[in-house]
Amino acid sequence: MRSILQKPGLRYIFIANMVSMLGSGMNSAAVAWYILQATHSKMALGVFAVVQTIPAVLMLPFTGIIIDREDRRRLVMMLDASRAVVILIVSVLAFAGKAKVWELYLMNTLVAAGFWMFWPTITALIQELTPGEEFIHANTFLLAGVQGGWLIAGSIVGFVYNKIGLGGVLLIDFSTYLVSFLCYFAVRKGRHVVPRPHELRTDIVAAETSVDRFWREMWEGLHFLRGKPAVVLLGVTWALFLGAMMTGVVVIAPLSDQIFHAGAKGYGWLNAGWGFGALLSALYAPIVIAGWGARRAVAISMGIMTICMILSPLAPVLALAVAAFGIMGSARGLSSVAINSSIMEQVPQHFMGRVQNTFYFAGTLLQIALAFLVGAVAQFNLIAGFSVIGLVYAIAFATAIWPAKTVAASS
Repeated sequence: MRSILQKPGLRYIFIANMVSMLGSGMNSAAVAWYILQATHSKMALGVFAVVQTIPAVLMLPFTGIIIDREDRRRLVMMLDASRAVVILIVSVLAFAGKAKVWELYLMNTLVAAGFWMFWPTITALIQELTPGEEFIHANTFLLAGVQGGWLIAGSIVGFVYNKIGLGGVLLIDFSTYLVSFLCYFAVRKGRHVVPRPHELRTDIVAAETSVDRFWREMWEGLHFLRGKPAVVLLGVTWALFLGAMMTGVVVIAPLSDQIFHAGAKGYGWLNAGWGFGALLSALYAPIVIAGWGARRAVAISMGIMTICMILSPLAPVLALAVAAFGIMGSARGLSSVAINSSIMEQVPQHFMGRVQNTFYFAGTLLQIALAFLVGAVAQFNLIAGFSVIGLVYAIAFATAIWPAKTVAASS
């Protein structure tokens, strides 16, 4: 683990993600709370969740090829800079009292476009910079940085929102993107592209048009998954987990507002519980994964999240709900490290972008359906809305325990 911290590039990445997630966590919580207070509609929160997936549906089938072709550090810097500009514009509107709900939808659509390209890119970059035997430790540090920022955001956003408002929260998010950009700038110098094996004759490659090459490379990514059931099942579990987790925004704010009548502060406590649990998992994730194996760790995590998601709205007091969210956050952290590390071990670097995007695409399609379904169900019965999300985690548990043969990464 010490060898990971001795690599300056990885240190900058971990710092960048911790700072970035501080802003992103505050942004997500503040915007969701603002929409709920402005509309008093859970369906509006469902729409909020859906608009974040629209870019993914349009982009993910294609951006994996870009991630595998281009310098991943430069892609991340470009994504940080573009999202910072969008958030600054809306922050100015919010300070002027002119921000509309549809403008927040548009902002999150554009920011989500960067998000859905950012995470596959950063995972691929970490795989590129990390020795194979250190994948679990690298993902643990990434989790610690991300969840550390999320924990700070969750702990303070509910308490500062009433003082600085939406505009102040968005301005903080803008500043964190600037810090992240500078950290990635310092990761390394020059342009670096992952080398690709020369599987085709040079005369065939030379005769290809750009369109022919694009479709060939896309097909190569899908073809890689054939005969690799362990990777496919892991990806299906990941997609189910992602869809369920991202839909949580539909029900968490109403849980604080309607069940516990705790307002923005209660929302902040629930987010803080989730973030603290996830950060805590960084302390034990490598030990658990080494002892139980990655797939078993993922399965146990999904089982825990199923139970806690269903039971959390039944808690008699807010403190117990926060504890349930802490347990879910811890299970989320463990499963994230296990899934990312397993995929890094089984997928070659030059396929990483395309393979990840295949599963992200499936997860976003699920999120679209879930956001509308959970929003409609929660409008009539919030507890039932939580149960729908819990059911998806239960299906993820089933796919995680389904027997499959693991295949090591190869060209």
